[in-house]
Amino acid sequence: MTDIEYEVKVLGIDPADIARRILAAGGVEAAPARVMRRYVYDTVPPVPGRWVRLRDTGDAVTLCVKEISTDAVDGTRETEVTVDDFTEAAALLRLTGLTPRGYQENRRTSYTLGAVRLEVDEWPRIPPYLEIEADDEAQVWETAAALGLARDELTSINTTKVYGLYGIDLESIADLRFE
Repeated sequence: MTDIEYEVKVLGIDPADIARRILAAGGVEAAPARVMRRYVYDTVPPVPGRWVRLRDTGDAVTLCVKEISTDAVDGTRETEVTVDDFTEAAALLRLTGLTPRGYQENRRTSYTLGAVRLEVDEWPRIPPYLEIEADDEAQVWETAAALGLARDELTSINTTKVYGLYGIDLESIADLRFE
């Protein structure tokens, strides 16, 4: 199934402060901090802004094709299916000729505020950020306002571009783990 992601990020957050804001606004912690792991692959043939992601969230393993058309709040499309096993799915992808361009880990704490999903993401080498993801654009803006976040604090750039803001070429890192 293909979905449009309505999502923004708030960069350089203090995770404890954001958690307090979410809880004060009536949100709840949906999942405690856990390490997520993923392989990322280029599509064949390569298409700018499109890649394959195999991800283990700790609760589920998903295989996804992500397509970014713009840096707008609704600029990403995601076609995703659930698979049974991270290692077996990676082996299957290798059999099809796909070789991972990278392995990545991040730490995520999940919250919900109504129907909106809030993710505090911590990645190696960069400051933490908050993702606000909703079913439509209005919910994104309403949630940001409820958390006391101004629109000029929000961005819809992807994680690769976030790394770029810190002078790091994420796509050139073959193995990104916490030390």
